[in-house]
Amino acid sequence: MGPTDQQGHDTGTARPIVRPPLLYLPCLILGLIMDHLLPLPVTLPDADLIRWIAGGGLVMFGTTIFAAGIGNFSRAATPVPSTKPVRTLVTTGIHGLTRNPIYVGMFIIYVGIGVAALSAWILVLVLPIAVVMRYGVVAREEAYLERRFGDTYRDYKGRVHRWL
Repeated sequence: MGPTDQQGHDTGTARPIVRPPLLYLPCLILGLIMDHLLPLPVTLPDADLIRWIAGGGLVMFGTTIFAAGIGNFSRAATPVPSTKPVRTLVTTGIHGLTRNPIYVGMFIIYVGIGVAALSAWILVLVLPIAVVMRYGVVAREEAYLERRFGDTYRDYKGRVHRWL
């Protein structure tokens, strides 16, 4: 099933508690600051090349997933920001593998930066990010999409995993 047109003229939004870029970026900055103020011991002997390859690989993989999600929304002429009403339900392409490719991509990019920087604090902050994303962003989006698309969204939700 491809993009599904929305019935009616609902102009509501998901109303997430935070826009994801405004969650990830401050956590990244906070993690780097905390690494300098209160460093946590992370020891990987002779691991510079490995961490840069692993971290860089994660960043590239996450960017690919993120870009595929953005591209799908763009082709379906539906806005990416969850502060705007969704025009269509996108269910093909990368959205046929995960319901949240943009968020999965952001998460993998964030972890990749933490690995490349060998930042224990960035990686510690993964847990609160995951909780906020799951309950403060995704849960609200899912409820909104169920109201907006009804059984079509519920069927999609039953076929495709939330994450991977």
